[in-house]
Amino acid sequence: MRGLTLFIADIRNCRVRELEEKRINKEMANIRSKFKEGNMNGYQKKKYVCKLLYMYILGWDIDFGHLEAVNLISSPVYSEKQIGYLAVTLLFHENSDLVRLVVNSTKKDLDDMNEINNCLALHAIANIGGREMAESLSHDVHRLLISPTSKSFVKKKAALTLLRLFRKYPDVIPVTDWAERIIQLMDEYDLGVALSVTTLVLALAQSYPVEFGGCYVKAVHRLKRILIERDFSLDYIYYKVPIPWLQVKCLRLLQYYPPPDDPKLRTDISELLQIIMTNSQDSPKNVQHSNAQNAVLFEAISLAIHLDSNSTICAQAAALLGRFISSKETNVRYLGLETMAHLAACVDSLDPIKRHQETILMSLRDRDISVRRRGLDLLYSMCDASNAKIIVSELLRYLQVADYAMREEMVLKIAILAEKFATAYSWYVDIILQLISTSGDKVGEEVWYRIVHIVTNNEDLQEYASKTVLNYLSSPQYNETMVKVGAYILGEFGHLIANHPGCSPIEQFNAIHSKFNLCSLPTRALMLTTYVKFVNLFPEIKHQVLTVFNQYRYVLDPELQQRACEYLAVATLPSDDMLQTVCEEMPPFPERRESTLLLKLNQQHGDTEDKRVWVIGGKDANVEQQDGLKRIATMRANSISRSRSMDVSAPSRAAASAAANGHANTIDVPASATSGSHTADLLDLDALDSLQLQDSPIAQSPTAMNPTSSSPLALPTNIPLAQGYELPFQQLQYLSEGLLYETNDVQITIKSEYHAHQGRLALYLTNKLAYPVSNIAFQVADHDSFKCQMPTPLQHTIAPGAQVQRLLQVECLDVFTEPPSLFVGFNNQMLHLKLPVYLTKFQEPVTMDGPSFFKRWNQIGGAPREKQSIFASAGPIRLESVTALLSGYRFGILRDVDPNPNNFVGVGIIHAGAKGGKIGALLRLEPNLEQKMYRLTVRTPSETVSDLLLSMLQQNLAAGV
Repeated sequence: MRGLTLFIADIRNCRVRELEEKRINKEMANIRSKFKEGNMNGYQKKKYVCKLLYMYILGWDIDFGHLEAVNLISSPVYSEKQIGYLAVTLLFHENSDLVRLVVNSTKKDLDDMNEINNCLALHAIANIGGREMAESLSHDVHRLLISPTSKSFVKKKAALTLLRLFRKYPDVIPVTDWAERIIQLMDEYDLGVALSVTTLVLALAQSYPVEFGGCYVKAVHRLKRILIERDFSLDYIYYKVPIPWLQVKCLRLLQYYPPPDDPKLRTDISELLQIIMTNSQDSPKNVQHSNAQNAVLFEAISLAIHLDSNSTICAQAAALLGRFISSKETNVRYLGLETMAHLAACVDSLDPIKRHQETILMSLRDRDISVRRRGLDLLYSMCDASNAKIIVSELLRYLQVADYAMREEMVLKIAILAEKFATAYSWYVDIILQLISTSGDKVGEEVWYRIVHIVTNNEDLQEYASKTVLNYLSSPQYNETMVKVGAYILGEFGHLIANHPGCSPIEQFNAIHSKFNLCSLPTRALMLTTYVKFVNLFPEIKHQVLTVFNQYRYVLDPELQQRACEYLAVATLPSDDMLQTVCEEMPPFPERRESTLLLKLNQQHGDTEDKRVWVIGGKDANVEQQDGLKRIATMRANSISRSRSMDVSAPSRAAASAAANGHANTIDVPASATSGSHTADLLDLDALDSLQLQDSPIAQSPTAMNPTSSSPLALPTNIPLAQGYELPFQQLQYLSEGLLYETNDVQITIKSEYHAHQGRLALYLTNKLAYPVSNIAFQVADHDSFKCQMPTPLQHTIAPGAQVQRLLQVECLDVFTEPPSLFVGFNNQMLHLKLPVYLTKFQEPVTMDGPSFFKRWNQIGGAPREKQSIFASAGPIRLESVTALLSGYRFGILRDVDPNPNNFVGVGIIHAGAKGGKIGALLRLEPNLEQKMYRLTVRTPSETVSDLLLSMLQQNLAAGV
């Protein structure tokens, strides 16, 4: 293309930007005129589109020529089609309106017998990768992947294209239906195809471990062919290491599954690992050889740790890792520290790792920050009661010179280790306060919340903590986090040290107040609360405190002003009864199952594209990972046994085939259940009429207690919750009907209505597949405070696009905080969901006047039956949405009770059955529209119910509902 060559030469000859812009504008005007004329052949279109692409690559905006590029895709000439696809790939993005114009041409090229056209289409799909392309073309990509007539290079591109689509839109690609065919391709003789397919399976197995469980044996057999049988072509030897990329992926794939029960398979894997360990003894010839060899070796060590951390191979690995962490190569040190952290997270005895403790401590001062991070992770994982003081002290010393990017993570880990391995309360307090003093600006709120929590819950610690924190506050150094901790602890427990030398009330007050003007507004608000507690504890300094309150009655900040005015009014009342009530000592905090520090740390360790098979920390931190692997093994065994029984009785494929031929043996269901219109059926509540709400309790019949006892499909109840169930489930807290869960195969919707302590629900299962769904089963797990009656239905087969209905009657027996589990089975699949039945569903709205409300409000009183929270909204606050939300929670909204028309006052009565009785629930919700903040206060006679209502309402209000 001579014209393109001359144009590029002209652009390169332009010495200044103005000349280039002038030449570009001239060429654009010429191309526009040519496109408007319309009578161009394919060669001319190709030439002008190439010029536009060159301008686009240089950074100029191109706002025309897109249709001409689309037309080039349909050209039978390869060079023109290639430029068309190149233009589409560069100029279009996944949300472009013109993408749909490309879909038909791309589909035609995927169906073409010319493999070059197949590859061009696959490149475009992978690069653009929009939802519309995924929905329309994923089946064609899969067909090219499994077709026996496809060339090897087409299969490679098809596998990687499918991987790209799955990572972008996992809900669109029905990979579970294709699992068996995809797994078979791992045995391909062409190693390039095998590598691409293994990469695809590695991603799919992380999301669907049960469906892709067959890949385990395939991966072992492929490793045997490479390492033992030496079955590979010379083209795939990389610096004397046979196809290291495929070895690494197969070894990684095996780590996503529990150790096999088959003794022969375990023996084969041990033999493979031993071969890899032996091969690693060869001294590398160059950097490339070293990298390839180490990549396979470290992945093999990780697999050995995963299988049995106490095996002989792991003992050899520990000795090797000790040599690696002292290597002169940065990459080797990094990999050695990371793999040793994996070993520390799984091994029973840390003694082999402790031998290298000095070397690991020295890694904190490595030149490379990534090595320093891995050293920190390893120290955190290998810490136990015997070396905790040494490691924590070293980390505190290093914290003073550590990189700012590491400090927040280091603070969390030091705080966790100090709490976990503290042998004396005094040591814990000293470490945490020294931590706050050293790195106060990097100490998150979780850390100082936690020390306050622990000090409040341990009486033996309160006096020592008060004296120690006062010593820190008395120093001239300013640290706002230390001021927060000191203000809280002295306000609660300062009276315990008031008689000690240097700890008098006025000295405590002066130590805190000397930092007042340096602090932020939220900290000042906390300090004012401390001052009013001082008035209650130490009347002798009342005058000094009232002076501060008087001073801050007129500040501009509304929070400080309100606190100062209210505290001044309470402190100057004739009687001290109100002051003593307001300033009562805080009760112990409820103990949580998991530390907030651990939750914060786990949030910071985000996964990469491949999920982690272990978490940083000791063996205790990895218990959940091991439990997950056990669940996968159980699910896999159940799936295999069910598949075998289904094959003997009534294979699902035969049923689908019979349905396709018009001979499906289906059972008649009501017209409403077989209607193809989902929306019309969803809005029809007449189906609930077959369940009558009665005043008598639900009969304890075998059917009621075991609703699926006669169903041929026994549902295992040890499976994990379905992925992505949370959002619809959360919305159904305040909605009476809607979507419960949806997959590529089925849709589950629900409708409900409640009266007093009873309710009735209708569950609808819709078949979205092109063939019938059989073996429908529903089961509600047993619940101590909840009773469910579900009539045992006949076994249904649902036609494509049709629905089946299940009716439930529920009864609340007592207060409960966790909704029951719902198990849904169909074909060979099972889903574990949560039935959206909450305590608030059994609440009846109540109306009353203002005096009656405040009388009841005062009768219930404050803490612990009152729960209050101040939190931000994720979006603008819409009062009509808040009204709908509170009504959905079945609160009666009282108008004109609060003088602020934007505030909400709600009342309801919860019918908690014979044991729980009737519980009155009162709430006040005060939104700040400008600041997008809420203050929510809930009062009920039950502390448990108050906690539950506060958390449910806050969760949805904070989300910006």
